Amino acid sequence: MFIAETDRLILRPLGYDDLADLADILADPEVMRYSLRGVCDRAATLRFIDWCVACYRSHGLGPWALLGRSGGELLGFCGLGPEPVGEREEINLGYRLARRYWHQGFATEAVDAVLTHGFQAQRVESVVAIIEPGNVASLRVVEKAGFGDYRMEAFHDQPARMYRMSVEQWRQLGKPLSRLGRRPSAVVNPGQEAD
Repeated sequence: MFIAETDRLILRPLGYDDLADLADILADPEVMRYSLRGVCDRAATLRFIDWCVACYRSHGLGPWALLGRSGGELLGFCGLGPEPVGEREEINLGYRLARRYWHQGFATEAVDAVLTHGFQAQRVESVVAIIEPGNVASLRVVEKAGFGDYRMEAFHDQPARMYRMSVEQWRQLGKPLSRLGRRPSAVVNPGQEAD
């Protein structure tokens, strides 16, 4: 079962079969450089997968596994998940890629697919992206995806840019399915098969 498919990626729910590969990715200090939790060991990665599975059940969304279409390898994850920000719960965009897949456009491709799924299939009203100012590569990814204005926030006692995109802003971008490379039925809800 997949959530979305792009020219180079398949997005599907993360599962326990992904533990070893995901633990390798999240153990890389460079991959986790801007993570609040730092490098993850196998136990922390298992807790992350537990949280993802709980998100799928409770919210119908969460971080999705990113698989390469050519070989089926796990490149990382990208998705939307609930995040407490101040006094409210926001839907936050998050992603991590194995270092060997950086600077190849995979993050931008995945973010476009995830936003399409969130705004179109899940009917999300707005998405935030919370990024440390020093994470220049991630700032570029969200800006390419159409996030524009931001405000500085203290997030877990760290300065961060908080970008927000509403469903109306996303629609104005005019690229909801053009970046997916598939017909609308390729974007499905968890548990629902695509045509």
